[in-house]
Amino acid sequence: MDVVSDAISAARIGQPVSNRIRASGSWCTRIPSYDGMGFRVLLEGSCWLLPDDGGAPFALTAGDVVLLPRGSGHLLADSPADGAAVARATPFDVWQEQHALPVTRDRSPGDSPGPAVEMLCGKYHLDRGHAHPLLDEIPDIVHLPRRPGHHPELQAAIDLLGREAGASRCGGDVAVAGLLDLLLVYMVRAWLESSQAATDSAARWPAALSDPVVAQALRHLHEAPEAPWSNEELAARTGVSRATLARRFTPLVGRAPMAYLTWWRMSRAATLLRDSTAPLETVARQVGYSSPYALSHAFTRTFGTTPGRYRTAPPENHTFVDAP
Repeated sequence: MDVVSDAISAARIGQPVSNRIRASGSWCTRIPSYDGMGFRVLLEGSCWLLPDDGGAPFALTAGDVVLLPRGSGHLLADSPADGAAVARATPFDVWQEQHALPVTRDRSPGDSPGPAVEMLCGKYHLDRGHAHPLLDEIPDIVHLPRRPGHHPELQAAIDLLGREAGASRCGGDVAVAGLLDLLLVYMVRAWLESSQAATDSAARWPAALSDPVVAQALRHLHEAPEAPWSNEELAARTGVSRATLARRFTPLVGRAPMAYLTWWRMSRAATLLRDSTAPLETVARQVGYSSPYALSHAFTRTFGTTPGRYRTAPPENHTFVDAP
């Protein structure tokens, strides 16, 4: 596993949900903040997104994607809405029911005149207690406009989703679920690529994953967290000295290599406890601990609770005591 795959797998729970919506005429809807990672994919037409935090509104056109990693509240509207329009904004749950498009792209007889807008709106459910620092660095709203030659995989996923979402096709439910999983990976990857190309980006993780030494060290740790790693072994496998590894790894990752490994082992253990019924002895072995007792001691220090209690607690109670 690589860092991005592991970060997404550790945090995401359940299946993503989405709805295909078509609207025309004059409209404005408010989406309150929510617990999850949201997305908007504009399939046809154009509209505006207005952040709740007072940030400048921005236009969306066909093929654009918006990622909302913390479910930030916002408005969607057919135009840059004024104060009166914002005050009259329809709650999203109501608006969604009014404009859901379950099967066909054709305009319904009751549609208002004017340019049609079609979009996919949805969200991924997250276990915030498993949030990797890479995901924490993503801004509250990421706009990924469609540009020729930019992020081709993301655009291919959007095109496929546009054909599959809401269509009555054999295997459509499986296809859409798989494409939504791909969409999340491609959105995060597109943000990383954009941040790596930006000279003014303050995010550390895009820089960490573009540094060949740090990226290789991270890949080793994520591929085999159970291995008996040491600074000497990791430096040798990465092809640099211990001093060079520490000098390049720690500022970008925010922790020294072995401290990061301990943190990731605990995160991996928490995921296994959450998503499987494997006995504690098996979990301990998979994350590099010699016994259930050794794992339990480290786990309790990290999460403030025993593995057994963690396994039965709801996800909202999953919180690192020693967070990165």
